[in-house]
Amino acid sequence: MLVKTFGSAVYGVEAITITVEVNVTGQGQHYYIVGLPDIAVKESLQRVESSIKSNGYTMPRTKLVVNLAPADIRKTGSAFDLAIAVGTLAATDQLDDPEILSRYVIMGELSLDGEVKPIKGALPIAIQAHKEGFDGLIVPAANAREAALVNKLNVFGVTHLKEVIAFFKDPDSLQATVVDTKEAFAQAQSDFDIDFCDVKSQENIKRALEITAAGGHNAILIGPPGAGKTMLAKRLPTILPPLSLAEALETTKIHSVAGKLPENSTLVSKRPFRSPHHTVSDVALVGGGGNPQPGEISLAHNGVLFLDELPEFKRTVLEVMRQPMEERKVTISRAKIALDFPASFMLIASMNPCPCGYFNHPERQCTCPPGAVQKYLNKISGPLLDRIDLHVEVTPVAFQELSSANQYEKSVCIRERVIRARELQAIRYRMADGVYANAQMSSKMIKEICQLSAAGQTLLKMAMEKLNLSARAYDRILKVSRTIADLAASADIRPEHVAEAIQYRSLDREGWGA
Repeated sequence: MLVKTFGSAVYGVEAITITVEVNVTGQGQHYYIVGLPDIAVKESLQRVESSIKSNGYTMPRTKLVVNLAPADIRKTGSAFDLAIAVGTLAATDQLDDPEILSRYVIMGELSLDGEVKPIKGALPIAIQAHKEGFDGLIVPAANAREAALVNKLNVFGVTHLKEVIAFFKDPDSLQATVVDTKEAFAQAQSDFDIDFCDVKSQENIKRALEITAAGGHNAILIGPPGAGKTMLAKRLPTILPPLSLAEALETTKIHSVAGKLPENSTLVSKRPFRSPHHTVSDVALVGGGGNPQPGEISLAHNGVLFLDELPEFKRTVLEVMRQPMEERKVTISRAKIALDFPASFMLIASMNPCPCGYFNHPERQCTCPPGAVQKYLNKISGPLLDRIDLHVEVTPVAFQELSSANQYEKSVCIRERVIRARELQAIRYRMADGVYANAQMSSKMIKEICQLSAAGQTLLKMAMEKLNLSARAYDRILKVSRTIADLAASADIRPEHVAEAIQYRSLDREGWGA
């Protein structure tokens, strides 16, 4: 008897419906699984056989063929176990109504006793099932709330094979999982464990990060060990604008595909903050592998990628970020498939100014030999620095400030100013496709939007000449000046805005670190 059930395979951040055809014939004795399965899929027959027998049902004693169609697409992972098991039971007349199977997508990994274990990519699978008009989706209970984010699709969470069998005999035996998406999303958006008020003093650094958040700029923090670079960077997501519902869904899809969502979770409601160690490989950073998976830059989509101790990263690893930083996506190409992973992130990096860490320190002497500072800085390529808008020098906090009981501004107050600046940019770029913040302006847009007065032009010219700023600093200063003006709710870029932007180009000064 031939029976068809339906599963789903995830490629990139999208899903493709897979037809699981199970045929039990009267001749032969072996079990076969075809349709470009990998080792994990081939081994599913052993898991399916054990789970079926453990629960009092029988496996066929004749030839069993399982085909995963379309057969020219590679199938990976163990998530097809449940669909194969249900198809096998239906093909051997152990389910009453095989026709009902065509209305559901069934996904889950089986243990040997029939327990249903979690899978990756439940959200994109649910989205695809809804697009194709299925009545419902059966997934492990640990993934049910994630999949239930898709409205108008009945999602049933199961913990055991027996529950699935009972459901197809009596559809009322399971209750669909219901999630109030907007309520769950709104409750967690402002719930942070850290706050900018925890940072003592350093108002100039907080101001620089406020500008960074308001314009979507990339920034690098330069300072000695213990100056608070990591502490400041970790608090940047607390002042970024809240995720929109569309951004949250897109971010959740990426984390779902990568298997990074906690059990029983729903939407990713806060902007991601990813901080990979400097030993990370280029594949781990940008994504890829035999079965392409999103890397750290995609997991930081709509959020922050923090690279601590930037010069310690391998140069090849840093260079692979250059194209994704411009295009805000990364394309992973293989012989038979090319996948796009979103990668619209803010890069925040930190570094010591020299190998010993104390160059330009107000109290401690740098012990590095001549030329070591410039050599240390040269570990970071010019093209990568060209994509970083703000260079912020972080100085250590004095004991008097650390021990003071002063109250400092909270993240929520800074966030309000950032949101107002982003609202101005949303209006400004409403007709520009793919541009939502000042950091994404093209050269043509800079000429139109970042026009300076005569006084501003004179100031910028003097800075370029006297501070020996490089040519690549020019556009960056204009972009940052526009963001500073937006924070001040100024339609025009005034000379004081330009002056503040100029001070954030430390590494572009000729001879810095010489």
